[in-house]
Amino acid sequence: MAARVPAGGVAAGSGGVSADDLPDGMLVAGRDARVVVFNAAAARMTGIAAASALGRDFRDVLQLYDAAGRDWWKCLEPYDGLRTRTRHPERVLFLPGGTELLVTAAYRRDAEGRVERFTVCLRDALHRARQERDRADLVSTVAHELRSPLTSVKGFTATLLAKWHRFNDDQKRVMLETVNSDADRVTRLITELLDVSRIEAGRLEMHRQVVDLTEEVRKVIAGRVAAGDPEDRFRFEARGGLPEMWLDPDKVDQILGNLIENAVRHGAGVVTIVVEPDAHKEGAAVLVRDEGEGIPPDAAQRVFRQFWRGPGGNRRGGTGLGLYIVKGLVEAHGGVITVRRAPGGGAEFRFTVPAGAPDYAT
Repeated sequence: MAARVPAGGVAAGSGGVSADDLPDGMLVAGRDARVVVFNAAAARMTGIAAASALGRDFRDVLQLYDAAGRDWWKCLEPYDGLRTRTRHPERVLFLPGGTELLVTAAYRRDAEGRVERFTVCLRDALHRARQERDRADLVSTVAHELRSPLTSVKGFTATLLAKWHRFNDDQKRVMLETVNSDADRVTRLITELLDVSRIEAGRLEMHRQVVDLTEEVRKVIAGRVAAGDPEDRFRFEARGGLPEMWLDPDKVDQILGNLIENAVRHGAGVVTIVVEPDAHKEGAAVLVRDEGEGIPPDAAQRVFRQFWRGPGGNRRGGTGLGLYIVKGLVEAHGGVITVRRAPGGGAEFRFTVPAGAPDYAT
């Protein structure tokens, strides 16, 4: 037997799950077309109090119009129309005040095809518009970032193929090194794009094993020095012993690499990396601090969003996806990342990761 949904919006026998827990708006009308469920999201989107909606005819509670100004319920006739209908696909409709909503509807019918329950789901159209803008920005940003290295690769390879014998070995080596570097850049951009997609879809795969965080930091710093950064640009501090950490080593390297790259590129002075036990719960904390201008306090809540760049960020390159990816990777480990102004100036990023047990590794 299907669970009965009382006026309060909690399905009996559903473990106490309430319609108010849903992120989308929901209106449910019974056999008599009177509202039995009007959840908190629906009240927020429409400005209609749930108490004033319950028990009334849903057509009086939720007045919806199409783009031509027609009353949607008169067009649809949910209770008097075709008895074979089971649902209506999502479409844009409007409240009397002009608020735009994305609306879907579904029927539950008895054996004779009469409506037992009519459910209307509402989504914020502004949220969808923001998502579409974000996707468009992502495509535009990645396309822009890909154009430069691909143009370089195409130019040098075409030149070498057409005029190979005109260049000496040193000139050929310089061109091929440039092609190799630009190909690496394209690979990094594609990796970032795939990471963003997996984070948004919740499909990050974690391959946990015992990881020595202090050694991982030393390895990342050594890689930066080998790539040409001065050794005295970095200061590393390991404070106290850490519990056994079960982490994904590749993703840890990616987190550390992004944070240190961010400090080197956008900060100034010495970059300090500190690894210490997490004082609040069993695990580890890592700090990455620079001595630059820091991040304005009003921007602290935005730094982990897609496409965020600090002052001068556009001039210093990058897609603006690095910190968004870092946050997703830290949270995939069950950790938390924050940013603040460092005590001596500059930006200080701090992330924590919990200690894992061997049977938790995947």
